[in-house]
Amino acid sequence: MSTSYEAAGVDIAAGERAVELMKARVARSRRPEVVDDASGFAGLFDASAFLKYRRPLLATSTDGVGTKVDLARRLGTYDTIGHDLVGMVLDDLAVCGAEPLFMTDYIACGKVVPERIADIVGGIAEGCALAGAALVGGETAEHPGLLGADEFDVAGAGTGVVEADELLGPDRVRPGDAVVAMASSGIHSNGYSLVRHILANSDLTIEARPDELGRTLGEELLTPTRIYAKDMLALVKETGGVRAFAHITGGGLTSNLARSLPETVDAVLRRDSWTIPPLFEILRAHGDVPQAEMDKTFNLGVGMVAIVAPDTADAAIALLNARGVPSWLLGETVEGTGNSTYA
Repeated sequence: MSTSYEAAGVDIAAGERAVELMKARVARSRRPEVVDDASGFAGLFDASAFLKYRRPLLATSTDGVGTKVDLARRLGTYDTIGHDLVGMVLDDLAVCGAEPLFMTDYIACGKVVPERIADIVGGIAEGCALAGAALVGGETAEHPGLLGADEFDVAGAGTGVVEADELLGPDRVRPGDAVVAMASSGIHSNGYSLVRHILANSDLTIEARPDELGRTLGEELLTPTRIYAKDMLALVKETGGVRAFAHITGGGLTSNLARSLPETVDAVLRRDSWTIPPLFEILRAHGDVPQAEMDKTFNLGVGMVAIVAPDTADAAIALLNARGVPSWLLGETVEGTGNSTYA
């Protein structure tokens, strides 16, 4: 009795169809430095672009979307999690001041559904365009028997470049600097294991329509991650006062901000400087989650933080708001031991 790859659960034709469906959307993320590889085995980027740098440092980052993909699967919405992946990967590059250049993606699934894969990759390409980077390649792997037909996961890796003497980080931070918050678009891509736990152990459902949200909880939870990279780089270029950034991901606001502080400086934040979005209160109340747990799990409405010279804080906030990123003065730095705390 003969058998085949397709009989084992791998549909090569479906994969080829997915590639055809995604091509036009991927092309929108193209940068002029991208060079076509006729074989399609590699993504090529013209490194002569680095000749304008005195000492270019390449920055790289890799990440995934986590268990938010399960929510996307349950709701049958696949065109937003690509933004989440880009935000997690390329905004990490921008934290050190690097310009994101290009990204690759990896999707593992139980069964290739061409339209679904095209939506996922299309979202990644759109996110790359928002970050100013090119999506130069990727891989879709069909894993029948290991993943269910509707199950999938996504991951990506990105590369950026920054001038060595313009590298941002803790060594630039001084006491008296201003801490500027940039609003998140929602939960972003961290804390969804706790969200799923709350949904499984409370009367809260993704179909619920809380008055405070004006739409279903599922729609609110799938809000794509805000991508800050271009706004961060504009802040560096146009104000000249940026010392460091902190991407508020897993671990929450204070622990991520502490990573961008030297051992001699603390950040003192004011809780009353912003109103926590209602989604977080809904989750806290229905899950009976202690505030300390909320603090270390979710961004609570702050997706990115900039530490800037005090005399540039007003200009930084004005610039970010003008670019459509709600921002405000979150706190300041003081002499300390490298911690981030609330006043």
